[in-house]
Parts: sequence; C-alpha cells; structure tokens
Amino acid sequence: MPILSPLYCGRLLYAALLLFSALSLAAPGTGRDALPGIGLMPRNAESGKPAVLAVVKPAIACSALMQVDLAVIGGQGSRVVSAKEVSAGGTAFCAVEGVLAPEINFTLMLPTASWNQRYMQLGCGGLCGQVNLQVGAAAGCAVLNAGGFALAATDMGHPASEQDFGNDPQKRRDFAYRSVHLTALASKALVAAFYQRPAARSYFNGCSDGGREALMEAQRYPKDFDGIIAGAAAMNFQAQNALYHSWQAVSNTGPDGKAIITAAELPLIHRAVLAQCDGIDGQKDGLISDPQACHFNMRVLKCNGVKAGSGGQCLTDIQLTALRRLYDGPRDADTGKKMTVGGPQYGSELAWAGVFVPQTADGPIFSRLIALSSLRYLNFTTNPPGTFSLKDLKFNGATFQALQKLHPLYDATNPDLSAFAAAGGKLIIWHGWADPHISPLNSIAYHNALAQYMGTARRDRFERLYLLPGVYHCAGGEGPSLVDFLTPLMAWVEKGVPPDGVATWQAPDTEKSGFGQPVANENPAPPVLRTQTIPGKAASRPVFPYPYYAAYGLAKGDRAETPAYSPRPLLETHAYYQWLGEGFYRPYKFLD
Repeated sequence: MPILSPLYCGRLLYAALLLFSALSLAAPGTGRDALPGIGLMPRNAESGKPAVLAVVKPAIACSALMQVDLAVIGGQGSRVVSAKEVSAGGTAFCAVEGVLAPEINFTLMLPTASWNQRYMQLGCGGLCGQVNLQVGAAAGCAVLNAGGFALAATDMGHPASEQDFGNDPQKRRDFAYRSVHLTALASKALVAAFYQRPAARSYFNGCSDGGREALMEAQRYPKDFDGIIAGAAAMNFQAQNALYHSWQAVSNTGPDGKAIITAAELPLIHRAVLAQCDGIDGQKDGLISDPQACHFNMRVLKCNGVKAGSGGQCLTDIQLTALRRLYDGPRDADTGKKMTVGGPQYGSELAWAGVFVPQTADGPIFSRLIALSSLRYLNFTTNPPGTFSLKDLKFNGATFQALQKLHPLYDATNPDLSAFAAAGGKLIIWHGWADPHISPLNSIAYHNALAQYMGTARRDRFERLYLLPGVYHCAGGEGPSLVDFLTPLMAWVEKGVPPDGVATWQAPDTEKSGFGQPVANENPAPPVLRTQTIPGKAASRPVFPYPYYAAYGLAKGDRAETPAYSPRPLLETHAYYQWLGEGFYRPYKFLD
C-alpha cells in the first residue's frame, strides 16, 4: 500500500486537530467542565502531537546483528536467523528474523536512516501462527509513515499449519503470554545493539487476539511498553472461542444441519433495525451510535400469511427464534444465566455474513472453525478426542467450570493495572460497535472493572475507551473505520496530553485490512510491512471517549449556529454485566 508523505500526513492531522479545537471553543455547554474525567481536544493543536525526537543512525552493520546472543533471553536454541537490508514502503530497513526457543519466530524491522528512537510491537489475530506486520489504528500517522519506528511482530510460537499446537503445554504458554514478552525483550536488545542506544519509548498495537496480547502485557509485564493500543480484545479467550462462537454456530443450524438464516436475509434484518433505532442518537446516518439504547422489536420481520422465504421479505418463526438466540448469546441450560458478557450489538447484522451466518444454507462459517480449533486443543486442561464436535458441547455450568480452570492462563481481564499505571503506562482501548466476532460489551466491562478496582479518577489518568459506530472487527464496516490512535497515544506518553476527540475516516470499499483479522490460512505469505492511508476525499467524523458519542448538530450555546460534531452522553450504559464470568473482572493470580 502507498505511504503518505510526512508533510501530507502532518497537514491532515493538523487540520483535524484545528477542527476539534474549534468545536471545543464553540460549544461551551460541552466543554471540559461538562465531561468529568475526559474533556475535549486540547485547544493548542501542537500539544496533541508527539514529542520531537532526534533521528539516530545505526552504529553497526546490519549483518553484525547475527552475532547478538538471544539465548540469554529465550534459552538454548534462541538465535538471530537472518539480518539483511531491505526496502519497504519507501523506507530502508535492516530486517531481522529470529527464533526464541522452542519455536517463537519473530521479525524486527530497523530503520537505517530514519529511526527516531521509538519501538512498536504489533499483535496478531485469531490463533496467530504467522508474523503480521500490518499496522492498524494508525491511519496517516506522520511518525509511522516517515519510517520513525522500529517494528516487530511474532507468530506466537507455532506455525498456522500446526492446528494442534495446544497439545504441547509449552506452546500453550507461548501463545498465552510468553511469545509477546520475549519478543519485546529480544527486539529491544537488538535495537540497543544496532543503534548503540535503547529505544526512548516503546509501544504495543494489536487487535483481536492482538488486543488480548496488548492487555496481557499491561497486566503481566507492566514495564514492557510505555503506551498500549488494545483493539477489539479477545480478553475473555476461554468464553469467547469455546462458548460464544460455538453458540452462534449451533443457534443458526437446523436439525438438517443447514443454516436457518443465510446472508440473503441480513439486509432485511439490518434495515429493520435501522428503521427502529437509527434515530435514537439524534441523527439518521445509517449508523447506531448507542446500540444498548436500541430495544429492537423483531416481530416486524415475521411472515404473516406470506410464503416462507419469499424473496427475503420476512422471517419464519424458526428464523426469528434463531435470530433472537444470535443476539442474546449463550445461556446456561440449567439456570438461564448468560455465559458470555454479551452478544453482537444491534446494527452489526451485515457483518455476520461469513462469521456465523453463511452465504448459502450449507456454506462454511468462521465461528465453527475457530470454536473447534480452540475446543479440541486449547480450552481444556485435558484435550477432548480429535473427533470432538459442537454437538458434544454442553452449554451448562459444568462446562463453564471446566473452561474456568485455564482462565488465569489465557484471559486478560485482570483489572489490577496498578503497576502499569505506576510505571507511567498509558492505555487506549477501542472497539467497533458492529463487531460480530467479539462483542464490544467485553471492552466496556473491562473499562468499568478498572474503575471499580482502581477508582474512576485513577483510571482516567492512564486509560481511554473508544467505541466506533458501524465498525466491524478491527476494520471495515458502514462506519468510518480509519483512525489514528497512535499519534494521540504518543502525545499522551511523551507530553502528558490525554486524548479526547479523535478523527475517523470512511475507508474505501477496496481496502483490505489484515490488522488483527483472524484467518484460516495454513500457508501464510511472508510478512509484508503495510500501513493505512487516508483517502483524500474521505468522509470524516470524530469519536469521543466512552461514555460519549459524536452527535451532529448545533451545540448548545453555539453563537455561530454552525452544525458540527460534539460529544453527547450515551442514553444507556451499564456499570457491570451479569454473566457466569463476572469474577473474571476482579484481580486474580496468573497461571504460568
């Protein structure tokens, strides 16, 4: 993908910052005093930019990194496999490939002429198995596009073709937490060797499982990174893969083994949801900014004397039952209590295609694939037979208790970030409201848990949560999905300026994002460095920290009487969510 010039990126960012500064001045009714704990965009646009760090050139040859001893970090067998000069996206790099015992592969890209003393590590999606160097949540970031970062990523200790890696207890630990931590240590050692000085600032940026990896770092290794971006985090790994995706798959499967609802019905459902709920947030724009305030009456979809399946114009009783179960999520068959934080939110319907709603009645779905891969090899202390199918899974308390045993290994829901906060760490959590893979209610629950354990004022000194309307899993959707959280995070870490309103842009239909996207590819292509750009005429709107959304219209007290976006509180929020894993969001001892 083409990379924007630093000058062009800087102008875009400066224009966005000026816009939000103007909003802050023009809307006294929605200024800092009206938003306890967060405030609006800083009025001085320069304060929203990261610090200016000097460019540092390499002190040794790229090939000399072959001599760096990684065994002291990863154990016997750990080594640098290759170190060679390459060009990627117009930037010259020393590309280093290494292995940390037993099989943690990683790639590190070291700028040879443009490094400005920053290091960023990237997460990966699904069950990983490949090194992914695609950067997300940093669209148009000037520092990134100028080649200022040393970048690294890992395959989490196994190849994608090794679906049964969970049979190895060591590889379970490597996937759970060890790969990311050791990659950080090894990459920082290589950075220090190459430039003869350590990185001044270190960042982590991940989505999906990469979001889980991000939170795991803040919780287990609070000094690894100064700033962390955790997108659509699979923080409840056990419940997410074993129960949520399994439920979505079986709930939409009829007795004949075929899908009850197919992709052909999704536009009908989505239009009905929008008809009832699009205007709740005060604006009819095809997006639902406040899904929890939507109380959708699905009876409007019921076929009344019309032949079933007539052109996708209505739903049968069987289809309506399946639809209700898809929204609701898994429940304990004995008590009726929820087994996950929540299901997909209203407004996400078009994103269901291919995830848990197939294109055709007998087509494949991702939910079945990821659930079986996880249930067979990862979720239980003792793996079930390889013939285990979703028909063998019982949605009851006994199953949940069995899954709970490995919660302290895989999950990243511990709200005790005291050490991370004390180290000066800053955390941005973000999620698409229309995410079909991982409910955004998971991120809200963690945000609330931080306040419940650490106190709201203390939390707000180091953490922000952003929810993007109409955005799917890590990228794409009807809503603006291009966003740069990296620039405001750097300003927060390096200048102490907390982020407030952040610009988002509509992504072109042609954009293909691999950032955090779970894939079922056993033979992934070699890692290629990619960044996101901002189309020249893309529609833009801000996103504000939770629990506020961007409302378009005249702000109270706006003398100029010019419509603009301003923050308004969501109509419906929840302090906590009732489900079997409520205790997961309280401090716990990690399992090693």
